[in-house]
Amino acid sequence: MRIPPFHRYRRFSQITAVFVVGMVVGGVVYNAIFHMTYNVLWLQNQDLLLQIDQYRKDIQTLKKYNNSSTVIREIKLRAEEGKIKEGEPVMDPAIVKEIISKMSKDLAPMRGRSMFEIDTDGKLARLLLDGKIYIVREKEYAVRIRTMLVMEGVLQIWVEINPYKRS
Repeated sequence: MRIPPFHRYRRFSQITAVFVVGMVVGGVVYNAIFHMTYNVLWLQNQDLLLQIDQYRKDIQTLKKYNNSSTVIREIKLRAEEGKIKEGEPVMDPAIVKEIISKMSKDLAPMRGRSMFEIDTDGKLARLLLDGKIYIVREKEYAVRIRTMLVMEGVLQIWVEINPYKRS
């Protein structure tokens, strides 16, 4: 039995190898684009779910306190960028949104309180939340309240979120 000479099939095997490598690279590029768009869609979905939850709470509070104009009807939490040192990654937006949703649950008793008593309530909120550690995705994050502002029934709180480092 004779074995045919391989040099006859060299060109065909090169074309086949380039075709297979092209298919693999094309599959990788398509998969990367798909996951990138899916990640953007997932982040938007998380943001919209957070907004829906916030709006539901606002509607309940507005229905409950529609006759009173001097109470806190709405609580808005805003995350500020913490001081990022060189070599540290930027905070993931999904983690920030999850921490803000946990904080809004902690601040729920502030709804319906009088705006004129915000000095005692503000101290209470600072004692409860300033330096509080939240565990998200098995990592610890420390929250620091930067600013609190009450205007027209809306309590706005700016917080700084940083990864917690144990001493």
